[in-house]
Amino acid sequence: MLTFTVHEPPRPPADRIDRAESLVFVKDGFSWLAALFSPIWLLVHRLWWPLLGYVALSVIFELVRWSGFVDSDWISLAYIGLHLLIGFEADALRRWSLDRSDWRTLGSVSGRNAAECERRFFEEWLPGQPLIAPPSGSKSLSGAPARSTPIVGSLLGARS
Repeated sequence: MLTFTVHEPPRPPADRIDRAESLVFVKDGFSWLAALFSPIWLLVHRLWWPLLGYVALSVIFELVRWSGFVDSDWISLAYIGLHLLIGFEADALRRWSLDRSDWRTLGSVSGRNAAECERRFFEEWLPGQPLIAPPSGSKSLSGAPARSTPIVGSLLGARS
C-alpha cells in the first residue's frame, strides 16, 4: 500500500482544473533513486540546502580519508550510510522544501498504486472546488461561441 501527501502551491489558480494540475503528490517511503544517485536526485528535485550538506559531508569524508586517521573502508561505509539516509528521508526532504516555499499540505491518501491514490484524492477533493464558467463571449471547447442561455431553454423555445 502506497501513501502520498498532497501539496498545493502558494497562489493556486482559480479554476479547479488548473488548480488540480498544479498539485504535487509526494510518495511516502524509501526512494531507491535517491539512495543510489543522491547528488543527482537532489539536483533534479532542486533541494539546494540538502545538496550543500551532502557536498560538505563528502568533503569531510574525503579529508578524513586523505589524512589517514581512519581506514578507507570505514569512509566507504559512511558514504553508504549517507546514501541510505537520503533514501529513507527523501520524501521528508521534498516536503520540507515545499513547506519552506509556502506550499500548503492538503492531506494524504493511500492506495495500491499512484493512479489509485490520485483517483481517490480527486474524487473527494474536486466536488468541493468551485467551477468557474467561461466568460459569455468566449469560445467553448468545440470552437463554437459559448451560449449565454441554457441549451434546454433554447430547445424548448424553438418548439413554439
